[in-house]
Amino acid sequence: MIELDLSGLKCPLPALRTRKTLLSMNPGDQLRVICTDPLAGIDLPNLVRELGDVLIEQRRDEKHMIFLIAKAVPATQ
Repeated sequence: MIELDLSGLKCPLPALRTRKTLLSMNPGDQLRVICTDPLAGIDLPNLVRELGDVLIEQRRDEKHMIFLIAKAVPATQ
């Protein structure tokens, strides 16, 4: 699992860095993203949906939002 700690970064940086990381991952890999920017709660789920990947979990604690994302396995043709 890859972990990306984006604490302290403001919009649009969390989404941009998450996108860059997801595009470099292999199908089936998982990414854990930690953010403090409140807009990440909107931006990251939208990004994951746009890329066709899977948002496994989204949760919040006192200071952070934590996202668990799985890189989608391409459909067989």
